[in-house]
Amino acid sequence: MNHAAISPYPKPVLEAMRKHIEEFSEFGTISGNLDDLRKPFAKLVNSRPDEIALVPNTSTGLNIVANMLDYASGSNVVVTDIEYPSVVYPWLKKKARVDVRYVKNVDGRILLKDVKKAVDDKTAVIAISHVEYANGFRNDLGSLAEIAHEHGAFLLVDAIQSAGAMRIDVKQDHVDFLTAACYKWLLGPAGAGFLYVSKELVEKFEPPFAGWASAKPEVFETINLWDIWTLDLSETASRFEVGSPSIISFIGASAAIQLLLNVGIARIETRILHLTEHLMDEMERHGLKSQTPRDEECRSGITNFLIDRPEERVEQLLKKGIIVSARAHGIRVSPHFYNTEEEIDRFVAELSA
Repeated sequence: MNHAAISPYPKPVLEAMRKHIEEFSEFGTISGNLDDLRKPFAKLVNSRPDEIALVPNTSTGLNIVANMLDYASGSNVVVTDIEYPSVVYPWLKKKARVDVRYVKNVDGRILLKDVKKAVDDKTAVIAISHVEYANGFRNDLGSLAEIAHEHGAFLLVDAIQSAGAMRIDVKQDHVDFLTAACYKWLLGPAGAGFLYVSKELVEKFEPPFAGWASAKPEVFETINLWDIWTLDLSETASRFEVGSPSIISFIGASAAIQLLLNVGIARIETRILHLTEHLMDEMERHGLKSQTPRDEECRSGITNFLIDRPEERVEQLLKKGIIVSARAHGIRVSPHFYNTEEEIDRFVAELSA
């Protein structure tokens, strides 16, 4: 129950990766094309495949956006005080030249009224996690986009703690940029991640890095020598790619995401919220204080409970075959749709023993 950290591989993921290894070892060729690797994630977040760039991880996706935006003098970026470091660090570099504004949480919640107060006409971007990594608070992306766009700012979303567990609709919520790696709730391997860039913005920005993968496909789909005198950037989100991705990671990720799509992301979200509600009921019955807001609209797959010596308790649970994390002075539990109520009950019993 540690999907907020890393997930085990489902059998279809293992099989897809094993098949790739065998084919490549035998023939030295790759079947299919990179566009096929974008399609499952695009479907998952309701975008077009040409709005998806392949990136190695979430941090790279966040940095691409942070380093390609234009910042006028006096610009600011709005983040929260419970963010994962990678959401904030790109703007803390000495060369960033922007003011970083922190919205303070209120009992583990990020209140929209406080975000509104922090955002003004000099705000370049609201950078935020869809689901906060420590306590599982789920932010309202549609409302955040509305606040950002009222002031001419962009919404940049770290979705690593929601993609694969919660429904995401980048069109309905008017998200500008969204990025996620695959080794958590998406049940895939490390080394594979995705960056969504709204079609309206793709050609507006020049990528911070450039390589063969940034160019239009016709540049390298030829028997002639490549054109190295001009840079003709792709008209799709692939312009934000640089070079060869970890193919085996993306093959595994595609198989994992297809598994989730086959189950149905709405069914998965409903199941996960049921499990976390059951967990909160049981933990509270044993007198443990939750650090996670109880309201369903702001819950996710992450639940955190205050407890003494959390790292020691996590080690004790590991010896019992129960895998969770120590985070924010408590124990963070993050079950996926295939976990069971019986496993939750066993966890609570072991923790309370």
